[in-house]
Amino acid sequence: MKPVIKIDIVSDIVCPWCYIGKRRLEKAVTQLAGQYDFNITYHPFELNPELPEGGQNQKEYLAKRFGGETKYHQITGHVNGVAAGEGLHFDFHKQHIMPNTRKAHSIIMAAKEDGNQIVVAERFFKAYFTDGIDLTNTENLISLAIDSGLQKHRVEDILKDSAAAEQVAVAEDEARKLGIQGVPFFIINDRYGLSGAQSTDTFVSALTEIGSKIEIEEATSVQH
Repeated sequence: MKPVIKIDIVSDIVCPWCYIGKRRLEKAVTQLAGQYDFNITYHPFELNPELPEGGQNQKEYLAKRFGGETKYHQITGHVNGVAAGEGLHFDFHKQHIMPNTRKAHSIIMAAKEDGNQIVVAERFFKAYFTDGIDLTNTENLISLAIDSGLQKHRVEDILKDSAAAEQVAVAEDEARKLGIQGVPFFIINDRYGLSGAQSTDTFVSALTEIGSKIEIEEATSVQH
């Protein structure tokens, strides 16, 4: 029986480095699949919680945050290039809306119970960065979730449930209490933290080191 490595990922689906980090981690997990099993869970972190439900014009919003249109083109161009290196296609020009992501996070959190959280998270990332889908539109959220294997009535119930949105806020508070101020952030086996979209090699190295410690601890416990 292979040792299990638990990975908690704190991220936002409108964070390009979260998507890039996700893909790099997945490559590391694939490389190590013969040695370890992995239990991966996604946790919410809203980069832009102040955005209205209808969102804002993405280009205007990012240009303001980056310090002008020239900076906007420089930064998005760089990010597009890095993403392409990981096999991802980003199209900032196709996406017009910077959304409030609380509803999307509610769906992703609830999808954990259905066993397909990773599929739902991937679908939302791709919808935003590649397909240019407006994530402020409730029907779009429902459609994407259904495409990911969730039942329509289940998604509709989640979006109507104020408690589901509150759970997102609670989870974000817990992340801040842990000192997490930026994403992506990876918590491994509830003990080790990795910040940022690390390289696949860095993930492989960290997971291998942690996995070795698990094996030593398990062997020691058996001896006792």
